[in-house]
Amino acid sequence: MKKILFILLAVFTFSFVQAQDFHFGAKAGVNLANLSSSNSEFNNMIKGRTAYHVGVVAEISFSDAFSVQPELLYSSLGASFDTSASMRRASDSSPDYVINYLSVPVMAKYYVADGFSLELGPQIGFLTGAKVTDGTNEEDIKDYFESTDFGLGFGAGYKMENGLFFNARYGLGLSNISKDASDGDWVKNNAFQFSVGFMFN
Repeated sequence: MKKILFILLAVFTFSFVQAQDFHFGAKAGVNLANLSSSNSEFNNMIKGRTAYHVGVVAEISFSDAFSVQPELLYSSLGASFDTSASMRRASDSSPDYVINYLSVPVMAKYYVADGFSLELGPQIGFLTGAKVTDGTNEEDIKDYFESTDFGLGFGAGYKMENGLFFNARYGLGLSNISKDASDGDWVKNNAFQFSVGFMFN
């Protein structure tokens, strides 16, 4: 973990030294989150969960076409269990698995046209909490999940001259987030993110 944080710090420091331009802003939006697993029965029971993300961004430009965009986001992920699945609960409601992270994506952005960019980069999430809710019942399940989540983000965005920007991204989970997974098994986060934000300078 310390090595990862050192690498991220080194990237940020190098970016600031080499940058031709710097912009700071904020963003918020919708997560269409889901979980995937090596267990087919698990996959058949889960469905997507609509959640949210909010945070701050910085865009560090090296040229008119290329920039790096580090972000610090509070992001809610997880999934719901389908009530039509065989493991339906007595309450007959859809239990939600709510898994929250402090997420740090670092996106490389390439502007292919005025205001329009494509982006790709790694992201790391630090677990802040996890719970399962079923109607009025709620249970803390943070201890069942790994403290960090690694992934890859890719997407596209459009930034207007007044600083307003829009972004669509897919976050592909690369690491197993479940402490209970058997040897060779895994559970991973995945999410579509749709954001709107504003660059203040």
